[in-house]
Amino acid sequence: MAGTGTRRLRADAEQNTARILAAAEEVLAVEPAASLERIGEAAGLTRATVHRRFASRQALLDALTDQLDRRYLSALEQSRMDTAPPLVVFLRLTEILFELKVSNRFAMELMSGRDECRAGLSPAVEDGLEQVFARLREAGDITATGAEWCRRVYLAMAHEVHQLPEDAEDLVAAGGSRPLLVVRAVVGALGGTPQA
Repeated sequence: MAGTGTRRLRADAEQNTARILAAAEEVLAVEPAASLERIGEAAGLTRATVHRRFASRQALLDALTDQLDRRYLSALEQSRMDTAPPLVVFLRLTEILFELKVSNRFAMELMSGRDECRAGLSPAVEDGLEQVFARLREAGDITATGAEWCRRVYLAMAHEVHQLPEDAEDLVAAGGSRPLLVVRAVVGALGGTPQA
């Protein structure tokens, strides 16, 4: 019987953590200096509950970036990196990246502010991106060899395309697809021939 109560408490704690993280992402995207109390209100939880889950604002920010990192790793898996053709993988990964940019705006900004070169990416995510670029290189889709250079070009291009207005000429030419525009531009910038 005690095991059931413990499991229920654990499940409640996990639900509260998820609610706090979701509220934090929404609130901090609009109000970056929001307090833990404000985030708790948005989550429908007391300040004490928020503090039980996150001892400090920094602990909450770290949890947001850890969550985003897990989502990046999931995106690499979802792109079917090992089985699909490299350009398909690259496009799929970029589509997921844009979904993350929209749904995790604050965490994205937080991560990119930590280290411009790496955009706050964990070594596991960097390795995954390196594998994508290695496959593109092996397939002859790009010629650039520097892993860091490829990553920097990709992340910079994704950032710039994300900022484009809907009626931007290049975006319209890509059928309004931001991911497709990024893939074409990055492949061209890294020594490949962008496909139509």
